[in-house]
Amino acid sequence: MAFTLPDLPYAHDALAAAGMSKETLEYHHDKHHNAYVDKLNELVAGTEWEGKSLEDIVKGTYRNGAVAQNGIFNNASQHWNHTQFWEMMAPKSGAIPSELEKALTESFGSVDEFKKKFSEAGAGQFGSGWAWLVKNADGSLAVTKTENGVNPLCFDQTALLGCDVWEHSYYIDFRNARPKYLSNFLDNLVNWENVASRL
Repeated sequence: MAFTLPDLPYAHDALAAAGMSKETLEYHHDKHHNAYVDKLNELVAGTEWEGKSLEDIVKGTYRNGAVAQNGIFNNASQHWNHTQFWEMMAPKSGAIPSELEKALTESFGSVDEFKKKFSEAGAGQFGSGWAWLVKNADGSLAVTKTENGVNPLCFDQTALLGCDVWEHSYYIDFRNARPKYLSNFLDNLVNWENVASRL
């Protein structure tokens, strides 16, 4: 069965007041994410990966240490990344659930220190990529960054929160101010209930 572009879990203009414009979502979701889905369907047709789950494709096609990943991986991972990304945001960010707040404090010293480390990871990612809050196999939490479409599935980690730091995610709203975009993401856009549900 072919992969399909998921609908946004909110209207295209629902995040505008929180700093992500309707125009950004029209380009980012409707064009960029859709292009990954279309290309993935084209590339897996007639291969061993046709009919496999998205997670199996990401894990099975990732090549650790490769200078450049293959086309199937790039499009599969970006489809997975963006599907998570839309769910990790909400029109009203809300308070951080107590269970998640406790876990962040135990792991990083405070919520503010977690936000600082996450923002530094995203701002420090050279070129395109993602910043992540992950849960390791041993249950510990960590902030990581990955290049291009690489994601926590590649390292047997659970993605709790991810932020897209490709320029198409923020250039319309923040131009080249990636740190400002990351700060706004953490303060105004994150769906903390969704993050907590991934613990």
